[in-house]
Amino acid sequence: MARNIFLKKPLAMLSLLAASLTVTAQSYVTYNHDDAKMNQITVQEIGSGGLTPAFYYDVFHRSYQRSAAAKNKLGFRTLAGVAAYQQITDAEQVDSALTKRAKIEALNIADRSGGALDVAWLAEGSKLTSKMQDFQSNINRIIGAGGTFQEKERWTEYYNVYHSAIQATQDAYMPNAQRKKQYLRIYEDVSRQNETLIAYLIQLNSRQKTAELLSATNERISHKAAFATQAHNRWREAAWKAVSHNDE
Repeated sequence: MARNIFLKKPLAMLSLLAASLTVTAQSYVTYNHDDAKMNQITVQEIGSGGLTPAFYYDVFHRSYQRSAAAKNKLGFRTLAGVAAYQQITDAEQVDSALTKRAKIEALNIADRSGGALDVAWLAEGSKLTSKMQDFQSNINRIIGAGGTFQEKERWTEYYNVYHSAIQATQDAYMPNAQRKKQYLRIYEDVSRQNETLIAYLIQLNSRQKTAELLSATNERISHKAAFATQAHNRWREAAWKAVSHNDE
């Protein structure tokens, strides 16, 4: 056991010595200056200085020695930096444009969605609702004015069409400006149909009044005939009485 301990200690010391020698060797290689390599790297990087040994490059790399200063990396770095800067500017412009477009589209989505505030209905809704109520009231007057149930059903279908158009416009995916145009078009159509219905009601009322006047005229004519018959009968009766009195 003691022998193993004594054997391990020399091995540990040898390991430490080898490590120190390695570090020393690496340090020596790192700090060993090489003018030829430094000149080659300097020429490659920034184009200044000269390649050494000159005779080596004259014999083996004459073309490279002549063009090395012009092919340095500094020019490429400069061009790459300028190109990258331009790309940054273009990227910022694209990002700014996309950000603005995203904001506009977000507003458009909020504007067109059914759950958004319907500004167009706030502006035109009361007027359109009032006209629809007038149209419904005039439809309800058709039967009283002398129209038929079929005619009332036909006008009621017109009302349902406009009511459905209003609901579809309210639920449609469109901006408020376009929605307002649709409301105004519906209002114009309802107004036009309502005027036509009013003219039709006036015609029905005129027809009914004309029939009543004709009926009243017929009644007066029939009464006159009865009165004339009664008067003629009374005259004949009086004449017979007079003749009878003379005979006596």
